[in-house]
Amino acid sequence: MKIATAAYPLSWVETWADYEAKITRWVVDAASQGADLLVFPEYGAMELAALSGADAAGSVQGSITAVGDWLEQGNALFSSLSSAHSVHILSPSAPVRDGDMTVNRAGLFAPSGAVGWQDKQIMTRFERDDWKISGGGPLRVFETALGRIGVLICYDCEFPLLAKALVDAGAEVILVPSCTEALEGYWRVRIGAMARALELQCVTAMSSLIGTEPRLFAVEENTGTGGVFGPPDKGFPPTGVIACGTLDAPGWTIAEVDLGAIRTVRADGHVLNLAHWEEQHPRVTQVEYSRLT
Repeated sequence: MKIATAAYPLSWVETWADYEAKITRWVVDAASQGADLLVFPEYGAMELAALSGADAAGSVQGSITAVGDWLEQGNALFSSLSSAHSVHILSPSAPVRDGDMTVNRAGLFAPSGAVGWQDKQIMTRFERDDWKISGGGPLRVFETALGRIGVLICYDCEFPLLAKALVDAGAEVILVPSCTEALEGYWRVRIGAMARALELQCVTAMSSLIGTEPRLFAVEENTGTGGVFGPPDKGFPPTGVIACGTLDAPGWTIAEVDLGAIRTVRADGHVLNLAHWEEQHPRVTQVEYSRLT
């Protein structure tokens, strides 16, 4: 498959027609380059808050409520574009009311019209304290025409056991939509994505929200780029970097991913991290304390 990962710049959109035109341009651009799977970033849907006006977009809770008002229309747009251009799309994630909780949710849209949802599992400090967003669930592996795909939203990819659960359930590709304000945040997520590709012998595809828009209070400043990573082993680049965009430059980073290469490296790589994972368990329960003074 050919994966397109976005460095997606926030915009202040005045009307629904402006938003629809922007998203359509992005999807058409990726599809015209032969992409099969498009990965938009975490909290990219926050620009929908602009459609409800400056007062709504000027506060966290106002933004969350405003985005919710437009989300059904947004999901219909992504579903329509997925079908029209025969591409799978991971939509920009959004805060979604779920019962008495608010969760961070992304949708995976298939050309058939099918759609699946993945909630972020573990919240960062600002999500817990400022946004009052809770971890959702459960983790899901999506069986698609392209292969078995998992999603770890931003901070989630920094937790190895979440990725291991997806791989144990059959995932070969893990999508990592991210929203990071500062450069160190981008590198935390990127290092996590690369580490998961190494230890689980899979491909990870990271997208980023970028740009500055002070009127969108909840996500006013962002940095990052798109990237596709694999295990640094045979069949993959020695750096593990299959493709990487330019920091903070808007656009798609596109890479060809061969699922056969994933299966080959898992079966006969120079190292067999995934196969040897279980050898950790008896050893981590046998740690001895030694005093050297």
